Amino acid sequence: MALRLLLDSADPLAWDQWLPLNLFRGVTTNPTLLRRAEQPCSIDNLKELTQRALAHGVQELHLQAWGTDLLTCGRVLADLAPDRVWVKLPITRAGIEAAQQLQNDGLRITFTACYEPQQVLTAAALGADYIAPYLGRISDQGRDGHQEIITMQRCLERLGSTTRLLVASLRSASDLPRLAAEGVDTFTISPAIALDLLQVEATEAAALQFELDAAGA
Repeated sequence: MALRLLLDSADPLAWDQWLPLNLFRGVTTNPTLLRRAEQPCSIDNLKELTQRALAHGVQELHLQAWGTDLLTCGRVLADLAPDRVWVKLPITRAGIEAAQQLQNDGLRITFTACYEPQQVLTAAALGADYIAPYLGRISDQGRDGHQEIITMQRCLERLGSTTRLLVASLRSASDLPRLAAEGVDTFTISPAIALDLLQVEATEAAALQFELDAAGA
């Protein structure tokens, strides 16, 4: 499978900065990211944000349903861009029940808030497109987050499942190659991690030296 990177942000200014690089396949959001970006968690605002994301040519836009009626919210979110939206649902009983109905409607699902390998098996059994384990938060529990993610990946590979891990809650750019070496190929990363990917001190110094030499300095 090819590497897939998504930008984990609800800030349209960050989209303007990063999406034109064509490094990212799309965008992931949730109510927490909306709050941090001082964006209202409302359908009207998400409709406007969806149009901004589509203007950047995103292939995937992962929008999280919320409220007591996840099914109705999920259907409304999917209608914002039927061929580009993945409905995000927590992998809880309520989320699973909504997911089954949304899948019956032909809609695409990303399960979120994954902490345990058995939750990945649940997502695979339901045929979800993605499930998003929280690497950093798993590590915060005193566990080996990287090894937990690798175990999840191995389960999917051995089962021949089409469900993909969408690794979230990365804390460092170094998390990507460590997991990619074990076959994990899909990540959603913050703008800060994106910057960390591109800013390597030795590379910056070499590039500066090229310019100095070109100028005869």
